[in-house]
Amino acid sequence: MSDVANRLATIASPAETFAWTKLIDTAGDLAVNLAVAVLILAVTFWLAGWANRFVRAALGRVHPRRGAPDVTLQTFAGSMARNLVLVVGLVAMLQQLGVRTTSIIAVLGAASLAIGLALQGALSNVAAGVMILLFRPYRVGDIVETGGRVGRVEALDLFVTELATLDNLKVVIPNSKVFGDVVVNHTHHDRRRADVSLRLPATVDATAVMDRLRQRPREDARVLKDPAPILELTGVGEAWAELTVRPWTERENYGRLKADVLLWAKLLEKDLQSPLPATAEAEGDRPREEQRPRTALA
Repeated sequence: MSDVANRLATIASPAETFAWTKLIDTAGDLAVNLAVAVLILAVTFWLAGWANRFVRAALGRVHPRRGAPDVTLQTFAGSMARNLVLVVGLVAMLQQLGVRTTSIIAVLGAASLAIGLALQGALSNVAAGVMILLFRPYRVGDIVETGGRVGRVEALDLFVTELATLDNLKVVIPNSKVFGDVVVNHTHHDRRRADVSLRLPATVDATAVMDRLRQRPREDARVLKDPAPILELTGVGEAWAELTVRPWTERENYGRLKADVLLWAKLLEKDLQSPLPATAEAEGDRPREEQRPRTALA
């Protein structure tokens, strides 16, 4: 800097020399401040990631005394720690650049009402995230239905809940919408009942179908013995009868068992609707009562 200033002094007036010297000194200070600010920003992002990992690991070491680590709590607390470090680092960076953060905070305090109205959506998401964390309608890894979407919970953040649908789509739902909507948790309980209903036409013997449907679940190892499967007649019409089979199974077998039960019922219905083999008895020799088609409850 001094060499440049000496050269300028030989070719310029004292006023011009002072201006150039001041400009060079200011540019040098600005370059140093920018370099330090970039360094602070880099360290801030590194510390934010480290704080996130540290909080997750700390909660993972504390929670196993009560069972498996709570991934939902780990995700939420880690996100809070990361955002807090980012805010502190950004304030330090602004101070290094010469921005008066106290003035900014004073202005923000004076405009708190307007900011609160502008950020009420974001703040409501944070509050809803805290309430979800307290009441635990779902955890990370559960399959839930909310907001018209069904998927596995991948993350619970400060502002949003992230789902992965069954066809592997990423769905991001604001926490306030989740907390204000109905949440159906499909994997909360270890056991589920696979209800399947089917309507049989009047030409099918409903009693025979019920007998064979009672026998088939007993032969499947996925169907629990306790509670025992239920088979009942749930509706009757002029030309149909409705049967409902309700076997209990473990949570992981629910989808496949329900599909199999529906397939059993359809194949059985088709089998019973097939024409009877011919016999030596002539149709005209049968009594009039036997010639009438049997009803579903016969």
